[in-house]
Amino acid sequence: MLGIGEIVTAPERQAIRDHTLADEDALVGDLLGRLDLEPAARDRIGAHARQLVEGARRSIARGGMIEQFLQEYGLNNDEGIALMRLAEAMLRTPDALTVDALIRDKVSPAAWSAHRGHSASSLVNLSTRGLSAAAAWLDRSSPPGPALPVRRVVQRLAEPIVRAAVAQAMRILGDHFVLGQTMPAAMSRARSFEAQGYRLSYDMLGEAALTRDQADRYRDAYAGAIAAIAGAAKPGRVADNPGISVKLSALHPRYMLAQRVEVLATLLPNLRSLVADARAADIPLTIDAEEADRLDLSLDLFNALLADPATEGWPGLGFVVQAYQRRALPVIDWLIARARAAGRQVMVRLVKGAYWDSEIKRAQEQGLDDYPVFTRKANTDVSYLACARRLFDNPDAVYPQFATHNAHTIAAILQMADGRRDFELQRLHGMGEPLHDAVVEQGSAVSRIYAPVGGHRDLLPYLVRRLLENGANSSFVNQLFDPALAVDDVIGDPVAELETAGSRRNPRIPAPRDILGGERLSAAGIDLGNPAEVAQLASSLTGWPTAEAAPIVAGQDRTGTARPVTNPADRRAVVGRVVEATDAMVADAVAVATDQWPAWAHRPAGERADILRRAADRLEADRAGFMDLAIREAGKTPTDAIAEIREAADFCRYYADRCTDPRMAGRQALGPIACISPWNFPLAIFLGQVSAALVTGNAAIAKPAEQTPLIAARAVRLLHAAGVPPAILPLLPGNGRVGAALVGDPRIAGVLFTGSTATAQAIHRAIAGNSENPPLVAETGGINAMIVDSTALPEQAVRDAVASAFQSAGQRCSALRLLCVQQDIADGFLEVLAGAMAELRVGDPFSLATDVGPVIDTTARQRIDDHVAAMDRRFRRIATAPMPDGCDHGAFVPPVAFELDDIGDLNEEVFGPVLHVVRYRARDLDRLVQRINATGYGLTLGLHSRIDETMRRVRDSARVGNLYINRNQIGAVVGVQPFGGEGLSGTGPKAGGPF
Repeated sequence: MLGIGEIVTAPERQAIRDHTLADEDALVGDLLGRLDLEPAARDRIGAHARQLVEGARRSIARGGMIEQFLQEYGLNNDEGIALMRLAEAMLRTPDALTVDALIRDKVSPAAWSAHRGHSASSLVNLSTRGLSAAAAWLDRSSPPGPALPVRRVVQRLAEPIVRAAVAQAMRILGDHFVLGQTMPAAMSRARSFEAQGYRLSYDMLGEAALTRDQADRYRDAYAGAIAAIAGAAKPGRVADNPGISVKLSALHPRYMLAQRVEVLATLLPNLRSLVADARAADIPLTIDAEEADRLDLSLDLFNALLADPATEGWPGLGFVVQAYQRRALPVIDWLIARARAAGRQVMVRLVKGAYWDSEIKRAQEQGLDDYPVFTRKANTDVSYLACARRLFDNPDAVYPQFATHNAHTIAAILQMADGRRDFELQRLHGMGEPLHDAVVEQGSAVSRIYAPVGGHRDLLPYLVRRLLENGANSSFVNQLFDPALAVDDVIGDPVAELETAGSRRNPRIPAPRDILGGERLSAAGIDLGNPAEVAQLASSLTGWPTAEAAPIVAGQDRTGTARPVTNPADRRAVVGRVVEATDAMVADAVAVATDQWPAWAHRPAGERADILRRAADRLEADRAGFMDLAIREAGKTPTDAIAEIREAADFCRYYADRCTDPRMAGRQALGPIACISPWNFPLAIFLGQVSAALVTGNAAIAKPAEQTPLIAARAVRLLHAAGVPPAILPLLPGNGRVGAALVGDPRIAGVLFTGSTATAQAIHRAIAGNSENPPLVAETGGINAMIVDSTALPEQAVRDAVASAFQSAGQRCSALRLLCVQQDIADGFLEVLAGAMAELRVGDPFSLATDVGPVIDTTARQRIDDHVAAMDRRFRRIATAPMPDGCDHGAFVPPVAFELDDIGDLNEEVFGPVLHVVRYRARDLDRLVQRINATGYGLTLGLHSRIDETMRRVRDSARVGNLYINRNQIGAVVGVQPFGGEGLSGTGPKAGGPF
C-alpha cells in the first residue's frame, strides 16, 4: 500500500476539492447568482468607482512611486521589463564584473530617450535621464575608428559611476515598496501612516525556506517582530492593533502535503509559539496564502490552531483566501463553520491572488484535469465579490479584511457594507495609495497597510513578483493613471463583462491536457497536493499479485525455468518471476517477425496510429498496475512512477501523430527492429522505442533490461490487446546474452538502444559486419553540467540542482553530475545546497514522503560506493543526505556532493546520486564551457543566469543536445522541462544501462 502517512481526506472539506474540478462556466454562473447585485446597486458602485478614479487622477502627485513607475515603465514595454530584470538580480550580485555585465545587458539596448519627460513624477523623469546617459556611456556598438580606444577608456572609467548610480536607483525603488529593512525602522516609518488613520500588518519579507537554518531564522524574525509590535499594541483591541503576517513555507523547508507528518510535528509547535506570543500581545496573526497544492496543509494547521485551548476565545487568528481559486467560496464556508465550532470569530483576508501564471503552468505540466484557478480575470473579480458577500453575511464568525487596489472592487465592498464598520480594507505598501487615502479621509472604512520588512537583497525578487501581479496591462494599478484610457475603461464592471462574454471560460487558455493545440492529448497526471486523489491512489495500489513474465513469441508464452525478480528497496521481497529467453527463442522471434512485418507495413498508417492511441488510453486506465510495478520492480517513487507512465502514454500518442503527418508519406519500413531498453525508464523508453518502430510499419522485437522484465511484459500484453499483431511484437527478457544474440542476427534491420556508451559501442561492432548495414540509434549517458553565475537566485538554482542530481536516485542520463558555481557566490551557495540535501528523505519508495529511493541493484550500489570512497580520499565532502533506519536490505545510496579542484577530476559518468561541484571565475566563463565540451559528452547543459548575453554566449559555444536555461528574470522559466527532466514528448534525454 502507498505509504501516505497521516494524510487525511477530511470529508468536511470535500466540497472545497469538488470546486476545483467544477465546470468554470457553471461555477461562475453560480457565483453571479450568489452575488445577486441589483442593477441599481451596480450603478451606484460604478458611480462611486468613477469618483475614486477621478479623484486619484486629480491627486496624481500623491500617487505612490510604484504607480508612477508602472505608468512610465510597465511590463508592456521593453524598458520596463529591462528594469524589472535589473531590479530582480542586481543587489544580490556581489562582484563588480558581473554587475557591470548585468547593467550593460539591461540598460544599453533599451530606448530610454523615448521616455524623457513623460512622467508626472520628477523622480521618474530624473531616473530616465540617468538611464539614458548610462546607456550612452555603455554603448559598445560604435564602429571601429581613431576614437574607439578613447571611447573604450571612457566606458571603463564610467562603469563604476554607472554601477553606483544604478545600485542607488534600485535601493530607492526598494524603499518605496518596503516599509523598513528592520522592524524598528519600519515601525518608525509607520507612525506617519498611523497618524492618517491606517493600521499596519507587518510581513517579514522572504520566500520559502530551503534549509532548516533558513526556517529557524524566519521563525526568530517573526518572534522578534511580534515582540517589537507588542510594545505599540493596545490591550483588548485586537482589530485596532498592528499585526503580523506569517508565511508557513518560510517556517519549514519541506512545506508540502507529502511531508505532512513531519510538518505537523515540527512546524506546528513553532507556529503555536508565535500564536501564543501574538495573543499575549493582543495583536492579530494571519496565515498567508500560498500555492494551491499547499492549501489543504494550511487548513490542517489552521484547524489545529483553532482547536488549541491556548487560542480559545481569541479573535486575532487570521487566514488569507485567494479569490482566483475556484474553491475560494467553499474555503470561506469551511472557515465560517470551524470558527463557529470553536465559538469565536476569525479574521479572513480576501485577496485576488499572486501565483496565477504559475498555477496555470503547474496544472499543464502535471496533466491535471483542470486548473485550480479561474482562467478569466473577470471571473476572479466576481468570485471576490461573492466571497465578500459571504463574509459580510456572517459577522459572528468572521472579521472581513478586503485587500484590493481596484476602485470598482473597493466601491462594491463599500456598497455591500452599507454603512457598517466591522471590516477593513487593505493595500500593499507603496501601491493603491490615492484610492485608500480617499476612503480613509472620507471615513468610509478603515484601511490596513500590508507592509513588507526586510533587506533589499531579499526585497527585490519579491518586488518583481508583486509588480508582475499588479503591473500587467490588464491590471487596474497599471491603468489607473494612464491618460490614454477613459475612466469607464478603468472601472469596468466584471458582472457586465461576463454577461456579454460568449463563454465565461477564457477561450485562449485550453484545458491542461489540451495545451498541444489539438495535436494530441497531453498525458493524464495526478494531483499529489489533493488528499482525496492521494487516498484514491493509495487504495488502488493495494493487493497486487505477484507478476509473471516470459518470452512471448507469435503471441505465445514460452516456458522454462523461472527466476525471482526482487524489490530493490528490499531484496527479501519477491515482486514476480521471469522466464528468460534462449537463443532458440530469439531466433524464432526474429523469424516470425521477418515473415509477418510486411503485412503490418502495408496497413494504412492511420490504423497503426489508432492502435497506439488506444494503447495510450489503456495505459492510463491501468495506471495503478503499472505504478505498482514501477515502484516495486524499478524502485521508483510515486512521483517518478506517475511521470514514467505519463511519458510512456505520451510517446504512444506522439508517434501516432508523427506517423500520420503528411511529411512522413512515402517513408519505407525497414523490417524487424531490435528494441533494447534500459531499467531506469523500463516503461517510458521501452514503449518509446517500441511505438516508434511499430507505427512506422516495422516489427519491434522487444528486449527489456534484465532487471525490469515484469513491467515490460505487462506493456507488451497491453499493446497486443490494443491491436498490435503479436507476431510483430515479441518479448525477449533476459541478460546481455539475449541482447547479443538478437543484434547478431543478420535478419535484424535496425537497432534502437538506450544504455551505456560501452554497450552501444559493442552493439555497433556486432552489427558492423552485417551486409545490410542496419542503422543503430543509440542514446547514451554523459557528464551533464549546470552553470550558475552570480546573478542567479541561489535558492532557485539549488532547488533545480537537487532535483536534477538526486531525483530517481540520480539514475538518469540527463541527471546533473557536474555543478559549476561562480566563485563569488560559491560559499553561500554550497551552504544552502548542504542544508537542502539534509532535508531529503531516503527510503521506501512506496512512501509519498520519500524523495530518493534505491538504486537498481547491489552491483550498482557497490559501483557508486567505490566512487564515493575514492572521492572521499581526494576531495571535500560538501554534504550527505541522512540515511534512515530500515534500509539495510535494499540497494540504497544516500545522495552526496563533493567539491572538486578541477573539471578534469571527473572523467567518467557515475550513474547514481553523486554530485560534483567546481568553482569558476566570472572572467573564465568561455573557458569553462570549452572545458565542459572537452569532456566528450554532449547530452544536456543547464544554465542559471539573468544576463541575456551570457545565455547567448553559452548557447552558441556549448556542444550539447539539450540546453536548459532558467533565467526567471520576470517570473518566467525559459523552456518547458526542469533541469535534467525528461520531456513528455520524447524530446528530453533518457538514461540507460547494460543489456
